[in-house]
Amino acid sequence: MKDTLKHQGLRQQLVATIKAKGITNEKVIDAIGKIPRHLFMDSGFLGHAYQDKAFPIAADQTISQPYTVAFQTELLQVNPGDKVLEIGTGSGYQTAVLCELGAKVFSVERQHELYKKTSKFLPKLGYRPKKLIFGDGYIGLEDEAPFDGIIVTAGAPFVPKPLLSQLKIEGRLVIPVGEDVQIMTLFIRKGQKEFEQHEFGEFRFVPLLEDKN
Repeated sequence: MKDTLKHQGLRQQLVATIKAKGITNEKVIDAIGKIPRHLFMDSGFLGHAYQDKAFPIAADQTISQPYTVAFQTELLQVNPGDKVLEIGTGSGYQTAVLCELGAKVFSVERQHELYKKTSKFLPKLGYRPKKLIFGDGYIGLEDEAPFDGIIVTAGAPFVPKPLLSQLKIEGRLVIPVGEDVQIMTLFIRKGQKEFEQHEFGEFRFVPLLEDKN
């Protein structure tokens, strides 16, 4: 679990890359610059940890491209103390970014292997989400709602209604919607049944899996 000067240098190159691609939120940039992404990946991929690319992790999932993580996080507009629901804990890298921003993070993972691994791993790095849950992301987390922000880190074929209903007024849902290619979509809750919708171009994610437990 080493974070060397070399790793830190490579992280600064990564920061320069995501800035060049248009990420401007300084807190998000600082988080990407702090988090040792190489520790979230299998050792075989350590040489690739600070390239701006997605890479395979356990259970046929991926650790998202850093630019994508930064882009989604920037759209979420996290403030310290915000309650944020993450759908798809995965490697825990996005979770760590949210923790760095001071969010109270509730994260749901459907792959048991990843859930077990990540729930042990994050505290070792000093990241302590409020709750890590093994469950179905499509139904959100009614018990803890409403949320200031909800972030979905897998491609959803449609927008799950429970996620919209679990947002606070002025809360933000960031979700990639689509089958093969996803459109990054932001919903801002304006009233009981009113939502403002914005679209931000094409991305590719692994699919959001329904509960098969």
